[in-house]
Amino acid sequence: MSFRARLTLVAAAAVALAVVAASAVVWFVVRNQLYRQVDRGLRNRAAEIANAPIHPEQAPDGRLYLDVPGTILGVDYIQVVWASGRTLRTYGETQPIPVDRRALDAAKGQGDAYFADTHVGKTKVRLLTVPGPGFAIQVSRPLAELEHTMNRITLFLLLIAAGGIAVAVALGLLVSRAALAPVRSLTKATETVTATGDLSERIEPGSHDELGRLASSFNTMLGALEESTRAQSQLVADASHELRTPLTSLRTNIEVLASERSLPPGERERLLSDVVDQLREMTTLVSELIELARGEREPAQPEEVRLDLLAADAVERTRRNRPGVTFTTDLQESVVHGVPATIERAVANLLDNAAKWSPPGGEVEVAVRGGEVTVRDHGPGIDEEDLPYVFDRFYRASSARGMSGSGLGLSIVRQVAETHGGQVVAERPEDGGTLMRLTLDGAS
Repeated sequence: MSFRARLTLVAAAAVALAVVAASAVVWFVVRNQLYRQVDRGLRNRAAEIANAPIHPEQAPDGRLYLDVPGTILGVDYIQVVWASGRTLRTYGETQPIPVDRRALDAAKGQGDAYFADTHVGKTKVRLLTVPGPGFAIQVSRPLAELEHTMNRITLFLLLIAAGGIAVAVALGLLVSRAALAPVRSLTKATETVTATGDLSERIEPGSHDELGRLASSFNTMLGALEESTRAQSQLVADASHELRTPLTSLRTNIEVLASERSLPPGERERLLSDVVDQLREMTTLVSELIELARGEREPAQPEEVRLDLLAADAVERTRRNRPGVTFTTDLQESVVHGVPATIERAVANLLDNAAKWSPPGGEVEVAVRGGEVTVRDHGPGIDEEDLPYVFDRFYRASSARGMSGSGLGLSIVRQVAETHGGQVVAERPEDGGTLMRLTLDGAS
């Protein structure tokens, strides 16, 4: 059974239950109201009889009967019951009203007035028994008209209930069709994406309810997948482009070294040195590609990190690797919430970039305060037109194309900053050089 059919069935069942319950309530209310009218009439009739003198009269055939004025044959069944159990009926009534223990107790003055449903012959009647001095008066009326009315009302209620259920089914179909329109759009979009692989597919939310939010969430998911796929494709394309040059050069050098032709003095050593440098460059490139790919996956569990201590360790390592550069630090205690290994890699990349651009004997200034790391070098600085792109993957400024590097170091810094809810920016100080600001969210 489809979801739409189940939704329609549930809606129809709910409406049907409501209609049936309402019909049952109406049936009982009408029935009680009709009984109240009959009971009110019986009380009034009993009061009239009690206020009139009750005496027997003799019929032409010698039998005694109860003379009650205003009695209509077939409408009122009136009977007097004495304490002895003897009864006296109105003229022409041959069927006695059944006398039970409660009627005898009322005749003896030991009971209260009461209503009961009983039969006079084959006629169902509503009976009122009222106690009197030494006798009890019983007044009853047939229930045929009341039952006829109730039968008609029951038929009408059944027809109304059936019509209500039919309308509920029809409305359930319409409502389910309208309510499931976003789901159908979502299904269609999912099938389209599955069949074509086109992540640009979107659906119109159409409303602000739960289904509308589901559609918006689906569009957001598709957008994230599209961006992730685009980034992966771009990364593969850029990596392929960047790897092609060192691989081509490496292959050429190896082919020359493997050939049997003689080389000028020192040429073989130079080629071997080039091969080692190219292998080192490829190793760095592959390592940073792995770092980028790892950063795009689910990050490790964050924790409290002393940013000042982490920066101090990174400065010491960079100082050992770059002995020709002087590092000065101003590290104030700062705690951030993040992944220590990735933050340390970002800080190390900033330091390495600053050291690379510093002249021999140059100074790199490192400061930490309030969840922000600043790294300042005194190198040639970044051209104005290059500033917007320095954190892009594989971007190499024209002045940097003759230097070693993969073009991924600063893009890793930006990725770490964004993962931690922060940012990294590059600035051009007035007195030259470059200033990098890495800001991490959640500082304390």
